[in-house]
Amino acid sequence: MNLILRILVTGLLVMAIAHFMPGVSVASFTTSVIVAIVLGLLNIFIKPILVLLTLPVTLLTFGLFLLIINALMILLCTKIVGGFAVDGLFTALLFSIILSILQSIMYSVAGDNKK
Repeated sequence: MNLILRILVTGLLVMAIAHFMPGVSVASFTTSVIVAIVLGLLNIFIKPILVLLTLPVTLLTFGLFLLIINALMILLCTKIVGGFAVDGLFTALLFSIILSILQSIMYSVAGDNKK
């Protein structure tokens, strides 16, 4: 149940960010939920491989290259999910930063029952 709630919250956040941020568009709430699912799957399967392959660059930039990897995950998601569009790399970078911050806030407000 916790996973479904996280997907729905992320879907709502994607809709909210797309509404306020120029350069990002989402067709519907269903599309935003699909974006949340695809982003989760990309972060589970593809992102660790990219982090491992770009480890020297990540170390040289003190981890800031991970922001670029997050933006690339957003751009890859736009290629996979129809009805979700992000204009460019900078927009995807800003979108991923805002989404990460808002997810952290929402998940800390909701709280985890695990202790």
